[in-house]
Amino acid sequence: MKNRVLSSILLLLIFIPFIMKGDVFYAGLVLLVGLIAFKELFDLKLKDRKLSLLLEVLAYLAVGFLILNNYQSKELMIVLDYRILTFMLFAFMVPLVLIGDNDKYNLQDALYLLGSVLFIGFSFNLMILIRNYSITYFIYFLLIACFTDIFAFVTGKLIGRKKLAKEISPNKTVEGFVGGTIMGTFIGMVYYLTVVSNQIPFTQILIITITLSIMGQIGDLIFSQIKRYYHQKDFSNLVPGHGGILDLFDSLIFVIITSILFISIL
Repeated sequence: MKNRVLSSILLLLIFIPFIMKGDVFYAGLVLLVGLIAFKELFDLKLKDRKLSLLLEVLAYLAVGFLILNNYQSKELMIVLDYRILTFMLFAFMVPLVLIGDNDKYNLQDALYLLGSVLFIGFSFNLMILIRNYSITYFIYFLLIACFTDIFAFVTGKLIGRKKLAKEISPNKTVEGFVGGTIMGTFIGMVYYLTVVSNQIPFTQILIITITLSIMGQIGDLIFSQIKRYYHQKDFSNLVPGHGGILDLFDSLIFVIITSILFISIL
């Protein structure tokens, strides 16, 4: 618990100046964090064996290109560069023929790489694009993810009794889920209505904020399911008290992805 709190404070002290500064400084930090997140997924699948160095380099290059796609744009343009997608298809599918050995590289490996690159690249690219588009929107999404996570943890510890998803994440409780949703929604709405805008109908912003809070917790469970499938407790031990980068960013990733469905309304 102590390590978790201290790590959170330290990370806030590191991230807040970059978020406020924006531009290439923030994009560079997101790129670094995104590459570490990809490494955690990459290592999870291939912990018992290694791929060729060339494939690893190509995978990291593809993630980097996706994360930095339109990174200087102030407009929220959700587009994918088809040249990057074509590069990825060639980079990960052609080696199936060139290597010709399923024990060294097979279709499951190729599809896992494709999915991981797209997922991490798209998620962290959105963190840059949304911050560039509006820092107030980005902070709104960040507050929902953080306070939902904090109060789900605290509520679960204090009064949690009924297991939420025992086979996926034994420590999560229904009480924690409800507590996290209530407080994440409350704090998110207070910030939105006082800082971002008070013009949107109350019911509309309430529904949107609740949805984002719930999706953040579902994202947490999805990442927990990935860890359970590969028999891992955490994605890594990089962040004391939390685990890895993906253990820390799991909720925010899904809040950010879900936000794209509502950002035109906000």
